[in-house]
Amino acid sequence: MNIYSLSGPSGTGKSTSALQFAHDHQIQAIIDDGLLIVNGEKVAGTSAKFEKNIVTAVRRAIFDEEWHKADIMDALSNVPVDSILIIGTSDKMTKRIAKRLELGDIQHYYYVEDVRSTKEIQMARFVREFQGKHVMPVPYKQVEQNFFKRLVQRGKEIFSPNREKLGETTIVRPDFHHQSITISQAVYTGIIKHVVANNPYITRMNHLHFSVASVPTMRIDVSILAPVNYYVPDMLKQLQREIAQSFLFHFQVEPEEIRISVSNTESKKLD
Repeated sequence: MNIYSLSGPSGTGKSTSALQFAHDHQIQAIIDDGLLIVNGEKVAGTSAKFEKNIVTAVRRAIFDEEWHKADIMDALSNVPVDSILIIGTSDKMTKRIAKRLELGDIQHYYYVEDVRSTKEIQMARFVREFQGKHVMPVPYKQVEQNFFKRLVQRGKEIFSPNREKLGETTIVRPDFHHQSITISQAVYTGIIKHVVANNPYITRMNHLHFSVASVPTMRIDVSILAPVNYYVPDMLKQLQREIAQSFLFHFQVEPEEIRISVSNTESKKLD
């Protein structure tokens, strides 16, 4: 068995990247949070995200119970795979899982920073910490709907560069996640308005559309100072940077999209 390890802190997007990583390295099977996933489909196991508290979730993820271990080992003996990816929060955890499942030594170690950019990791942390969302690299139809009820939603389909479908993700909010931070939309928009108001070339903000479906996006319409004896594209790019830096400072994430349009010019800066 050719064994790979992918590790990193919780909430950094390992499960989101798992299917693409496995495809890129020609890995057939994935062990993630108590599940055995083969070719994008769950074939055995019970997810740690079904647990009621963090202690039992960890035990589930490392196959602490004999019946859970046996379920995975039995499935592996009947599924023809010669490579497997183990996902965990550290090398210690992935080694423990490999030993527990009697897979042998791990030959290849990778870390979330190897497969995700700093910005992607920031976005993943934001989604986890501020929205309490966890990703499972299995199709929506394979998640126990009755257990989560309305706490399950479709994630996204994962495709290779040649548009071959690799699998799907599902987004869940586990019972054990009790540390989400709720922020009023007025806080987000207040930060945007403050940055715009302090720009010497913006006379007013005419319209602001803001959303946090996953990570922040915004569309802003402004009026700019006349006469226009400055280079508008550079000014608007600087405004985008200042908004992004404010979000990074306050929420540790940069907005995914900041669209700024200019609707008219005004001769003086208005109060």
